[in-house]
Amino acid sequence: QVQLVESGGGLVQAGGSLRLSCVASGRTFSNYAMGWFRQAPGKEREFVVGISWNGGSIGYTDSVKDRFTISRDNAKNTVYLQMNSLKPEDTAVYYCAGRDGSYYSRTVSGYAYWGQGTQVTVSS
Repeated sequence: QVQLVESGGGLVQAGGSLRLSCVASGRTFSNYAMGWFRQAPGKEREFVVGISWNGGSIGYTDSVKDRFTISRDNAKNTVYLQMNSLKPEDTAVYYCAGRDGSYYSRTVSGYAYWGQGTQVTVSS
């Protein structure tokens, strides 16, 4: 069993920054790939970014490229999402997700483990 706990969400003005963290427990963190997803009200959960077990492979959705940066520290069992130049359309609940295996997936169904989510609100 894997437990994921996100933190770092909040309210920020457009153009601002936030850093989300996701701490994992229960299994060896380096055994699985990680992803960040988000879900806005009335919309489906969508892929934001994924990272392989060692950080060697990373993929972003187009809308966040050059603004968001994912990283992981396997010694701290933590994955981070640095979000810069935030826009109102980035407002959503952000979820951390983990999957067994080395490489990330871009689909919700590709992940077995989920955090509870953290709210990010960007005001205009």
